[in-house]
Amino acid sequence: MPAPIPTRTTHPDTGSVEVRLPWWGVALPALAFAVLLLLIVSPDEARAATAAPAVSRVLEHLLALVTG
Repeated sequence: MPAPIPTRTTHPDTGSVEVRLPWWGVALPALAFAVLLLLIVSPDEARAATAAPAVSRVLEHLLALVTG
């Protein structure tokens, strides 16, 4: 029994590749760009936060667990 011969598609080959992105493939980079642009425009809002004592204690405990 001979193997079936594949049929050609009805769409002519234009030589281009079509790529479809999901919605988040465009939305997340645009959101990141907007956030970074806002940080550049108003750098006074982007100051470093002071660590709360509870956070520093948790980090000290994690460091103690890792090192010894």
